[in-house]
Amino acid sequence: MSPRAQRRPGELAFAVALLAFSLWLFSEAYKISGFSGLSTPGVFPMLASGLMAASSLAILVKVLAMGPAGGGLRRFLADITPLRQAVMVALVFAYIAAMPHLGFLAASGLFLFASIQFLWRRNVVLTALVSLAGLAAIHVVFTLVFQVVLPRGTLLRGLI
Repeated sequence: MSPRAQRRPGELAFAVALLAFSLWLFSEAYKISGFSGLSTPGVFPMLASGLMAASSLAILVKVLAMGPAGGGLRRFLADITPLRQAVMVALVFAYIAAMPHLGFLAASGLFLFASIQFLWRRNVVLTALVSLAGLAAIHVVFTLVFQVVLPRGTLLRGLI
């Protein structure tokens, strides 16, 4: 007989959250038209969310049958948030924080440069050229093709 498989850190919490979310979706689908008929607008959403809830319940039962997760918080952080992912999340938050002050083009250019340099790890000049090419393509598509007015930042409003 083989030993029981161990849960990975966070797996039980995710299974419970998935079941709760699918039950909430089912209740929202029920609000569309209830069980008033097979051809009503809410039937397909209730069927889909009901199937999701049943699948989530099966996953939860399977996870509960596994042995407890070992390693604690350190293993959870290592499995769920590796360094590359944590740095990219930090860069996205910095991008969001910089956008109102620097504007779309400057914040996007800095974000592209920093993220490409971090992930690609090539020559800084080559990274700058790739970032500028991407930023130019974004600018052309949004301002010329779609005619979107890109937001300007508060710091650069007086300069441009």
